[in-house]
Amino acid sequence: MTAPRTTGPRRVFGRLSLPERTFVADALRTETVGGVLLLVAAVTALVWANVPALHDSYEAVSHHHFGPRALGLDLSVAHWAADGLLAVFFFVAGIELKRELVAGDLRDPRAAALPVVAALCGMAVPALVYTLTSAAGGGSPAGWAVPTATDIAFALAVLAVIGTSLPNALRAFLLTLAVVDDLFAILIIALFFTERLDLAALGGAVAGLAVFWLLLRKGVRGWYVYVPLALVVWALMYNSGVHATIAGVAMGLMLRCHRHEGEAQSPGERIEHLVRPLSAGLAVPLFALFSAGVSVSGGALGEVFTQPETLGVVLGLVVGKALGIFGGTWLTARFTRASLSDDLAWADVFAVATLAGIGFTVSLLIGELAFEGDAAMTQEVKAAVLTGSLIAAALATVLLKLRNVKYRRLWEAEERDEDLDGVPDVYEEDDPAYHLRMAQIHDRKAAEHRRIAEEKAAERRRLAEVPGGAGEDHDGPA
Repeated sequence: MTAPRTTGPRRVFGRLSLPERTFVADALRTETVGGVLLLVAAVTALVWANVPALHDSYEAVSHHHFGPRALGLDLSVAHWAADGLLAVFFFVAGIELKRELVAGDLRDPRAAALPVVAALCGMAVPALVYTLTSAAGGGSPAGWAVPTATDIAFALAVLAVIGTSLPNALRAFLLTLAVVDDLFAILIIALFFTERLDLAALGGAVAGLAVFWLLLRKGVRGWYVYVPLALVVWALMYNSGVHATIAGVAMGLMLRCHRHEGEAQSPGERIEHLVRPLSAGLAVPLFALFSAGVSVSGGALGEVFTQPETLGVVLGLVVGKALGIFGGTWLTARFTRASLSDDLAWADVFAVATLAGIGFTVSLLIGELAFEGDAAMTQEVKAAVLTGSLIAAALATVLLKLRNVKYRRLWEAEERDEDLDGVPDVYEEDDPAYHLRMAQIHDRKAAEHRRIAEEKAAERRRLAEVPGGAGEDHDGPA
């Protein structure tokens, strides 16, 4: 059922529709578990790379090459993780984006304005902060795109760890923001980090994508058709010079994400449900395992705040992200008919904007691309990404904890289901059947209380009638 359009002011971070709430809850549940695995993988990488007895084995595994050389795919383990496994991550990002465009908040231009403007400002301001910081210190401008990305899995893992009952509307904003953020990150990778082009391989990849699209439109089903074709498209895209993850997002965008009559799920929703655990639980953690292994000695951490490039990354993530997203959201509310929900304050928006400064997966990937060929600077930029993400997480934790009591009350109100029908009561307040069910529940409770009251009254009367019982005065011994 589609909610009627209104011409009045639209609430920013108002209550989600029930279908959107269900989708967001399922998506966040998987991403949160994946985020915890991502944290574990990152910590494992740091220990593995920094314990002297283990460091050589980490380097040996990361740089071990395998794959068919004749096809141009003799890659290191770290390279396979960045170009291969992250294609799965971007495939899911493509499906998420397509779903948001056809069935989610982004299908309504008024609703889409908020996350799009917030995401754009949340990428432009960090890039500007990096550029100014790097230029002031005489550093390289090559890393301008590193602090522009938000890692949704890592951010949600932080939420899970600190245990905040963040309202569904703010969680959905964070999720939608990250989807739009991923789209622009993909465009940045495609436009600014493609140095050479093999037109034959690129043409083959485009032809493979066209076949993929035709098979989908013809209704052909079977993983044994699509998985081999996807691998061929990915290999051709890799050899074309365009980053191979673009193949993943392109295929994700081709899936149908609107439901036909009689369908419980669209093909995109069904495939996303199958692939998201693989992305969040395996692909992204393995990428983190072979990308986050940087030296974190006292000297290396000190250099993060002294070199213009690394300082620019840290300030871009911590300051640029928070100011950009908060500023974009405030400007959208200020110059449109949108207004902030009565249950929330602008401090809540700023806390979520600070949380978006956790830029891990895509920031590490862009760091590798931006300083390719300079191993020392790549390691230093990775350390800066880890440092900036950690500072952003700590600040967001403090800000969210200060409002956690308020969030808990909002969350409890959103989740209350007194009639036990599986649908939160706030979504049934306009349904007469709900009020009839509640009337029956209250009648049963009233009847039970009347029965208890009658029993207690009868018990008191019996005690009053017994000699020496309550209500009688006796001067002598019983």
